[in-house]
Amino acid sequence: MKLIVGLGNPGAEYELTRHNLGFLLVDLLAERAKCRVNRPEEQALVGRGRLADCDVALAKPQTYMNLSGDSVKALSARYDALPADVIVAVDDVALPFGRIRVRPGGSAGGHNGLKSIIARLGTQDFPRVRLGIAPDHPVADLARFVLQPIPRAARKDVDTMLWTAADAVESILVSGVERTMATYN
Repeated sequence: MKLIVGLGNPGAEYELTRHNLGFLLVDLLAERAKCRVNRPEEQALVGRGRLADCDVALAKPQTYMNLSGDSVKALSARYDALPADVIVAVDDVALPFGRIRVRPGGSAGGHNGLKSIIARLGTQDFPRVRLGIAPDHPVADLARFVLQPIPRAARKDVDTMLWTAADAVESILVSGVERTMATYN
C-alpha cells in the first residue's frame, strides 16, 4: 500500500490558496482512483482506492500545515507504509510557478510542513512532488502570500500543473521515483 499525502490547511478560508495545492492534488487523484477522501483517520481525511494498478491511501492531514508530521507518522503506522512508500505533495515557493519537481527525498527547503514530517518520520528519505508557486515579483510577507487565494487568472495554469503532477504521481507508482524524475523534472 502506498500512502499519498497532500499538504494543506483545513477550512474553507484556505481551500483555494497556494499553500493547499497538496490538498487539491489529492482531490484530483481521488477522482482518478474513484474514491472519496472523507473518512477521518489519524487526524486526516483519508480515502482508499486503486491508482495506476496500486492500492493507495490518499490523505489530507487536518492538523494544519506545521503539524502535518503528526498525522503522517500515525498514518504510516496504520498502513504499514515505510518512508519510501509515502509520497508527499507540497507547494514550493522556490520553484517557478506552474512547474513541478519530483524528488526521492532531501531537506525541507524551509517548508514547515516538510520539516514536521521529517522530524516525525525521523528521515528525509521519502518521495515528494513539489508544486511551484514562486511569485513573479518580490514578496514582503511570504506567509501572507502562500495563504492568499490563487488569482482567478492563474487557475487554468494551476489546473494544468495539477494534472501534470497527478500524472507524475501515477508514474512514481508504476515506474519509480528515478524514472519519473527523468520524465517530469
